[in-house]
Amino acid sequence: MNIATSLFQKYNLPVPRYTSYPPATAFNSTFTNSNYVEHITLSNEAQPQNISIYIHIPFCTQRCHFCGCNTALSQSEDIIKRYVLAVIAEIRMVGKLIDKKRLVTQVSWGGGTPNSINLSYVQQIMDVLHEEFLFADFAEIAMECSPAYLDFEDVDVLRKMGFNRLSLGIQDFHADVLKAINRNAPKHDVYEMLNYMRERGFRGINLDLVYGLPLQTIDSFKENIQQIIQLNPDRIATFSYAHIPWFNESQKLMEHHRFPTPDEKLEMLVYAINKLSAHGYDVIGMDHFARRDDDLSIAKQTNMLQRNFQGYNTRKTTGQVYAFGASGISQLDGAYAQNIKQYAPYMKAIESGQLAVERGYALSKNEIIIRDTINEIMCNGELDFNVMASRFNCSKQEFLAITKFDKIKLETLLSDKLIEFNDDKLSVTPQGMMIVRNVAVAFDPAYVFKEGQYSTTI
Repeated sequence: MNIATSLFQKYNLPVPRYTSYPPATAFNSTFTNSNYVEHITLSNEAQPQNISIYIHIPFCTQRCHFCGCNTALSQSEDIIKRYVLAVIAEIRMVGKLIDKKRLVTQVSWGGGTPNSINLSYVQQIMDVLHEEFLFADFAEIAMECSPAYLDFEDVDVLRKMGFNRLSLGIQDFHADVLKAINRNAPKHDVYEMLNYMRERGFRGINLDLVYGLPLQTIDSFKENIQQIIQLNPDRIATFSYAHIPWFNESQKLMEHHRFPTPDEKLEMLVYAINKLSAHGYDVIGMDHFARRDDDLSIAKQTNMLQRNFQGYNTRKTTGQVYAFGASGISQLDGAYAQNIKQYAPYMKAIESGQLAVERGYALSKNEIIIRDTINEIMCNGELDFNVMASRFNCSKQEFLAITKFDKIKLETLLSDKLIEFNDDKLSVTPQGMMIVRNVAVAFDPAYVFKEGQYSTTI
């Protein structure tokens, strides 16, 4: 596959990322703890029956200036202990409401920097998860790690706990870029670390890169891609840096550096897609890649790819998501529920014996249909109108009315050969998958073009 920059230039428009539908901008504070409890109970009778668990650890030893995640500089040992106990208490509260016959097929740890805390705390939480839930023997248990704090001994400890997937936040291989974003370099040689992980039985190993960071150039980013190809991870994510200092004031500390221009960022992305595709990686979405023998790639090839707030996954391991910890977002069949973002009020809420929902959203039946429609497009690039209508026990005409579909919305995509379409089925071409958000928006009846409301495709 050879992608041209002109494709992105034409379709670089503000559209939702569709990590959820409706997008998180629709979440509101009228959704409360009691609403979440109601939807947890309802989720026991909904599909998928599988359980996905997300654990949020907000603490970081050092704050990277570029990061827009919900983080806090590491606190005293007493605060960390208190936070871990709050997470455990939340797990037990929610666990009482979930059918014990359901299987956990996925556990994801994110942050913050989960491996910045003592791994004995991770063990405590994992022990409680095993007490409260029944795990499938094929469950994926994954953690996002900073390579700056990861020792070989840590890999052994995590493996003994049952972890089988790790993701390393490399971001960039160049010392000057890392210094500009206030990020420490990997503690150990990345090649040696990846080999050690493989020897210990880890699979689906992922490396993250970010393009658009200060001091990056087109040539330096090409070096990043060439180096990551040599490392040969199972999965790669290349995220676009978003400069939003009004949301994250730390980003102002980088403004004395030169940033890549939008055209340079575009060239970086196109180079990554073309180079990685030529070296055995399939494009998953727009910014993820997987080796062709990896589970994600196989799922894409068989139309069994799914996604949630934690990223892309397979239909086999996808479950309704129950999130624990500050800012965690639960994704149930009929609702989203997000916890209080700051860790201190989160702990206070849990310690009072209550859940800690700050906002959320209950989906209507029509919104559930639209959500699943958009997911099919975003993940697998195919949409059969009759299959979708049958899934939701409605007619094709009713399905089209719910999504307010109009073929006129597809005319430009059709003329650019980014999709194929007949009266019953839409297929996104490999080139079209590069701007798949622009395809999905045709089935979103709530979408209104508005500058500044959503991020652009690039």
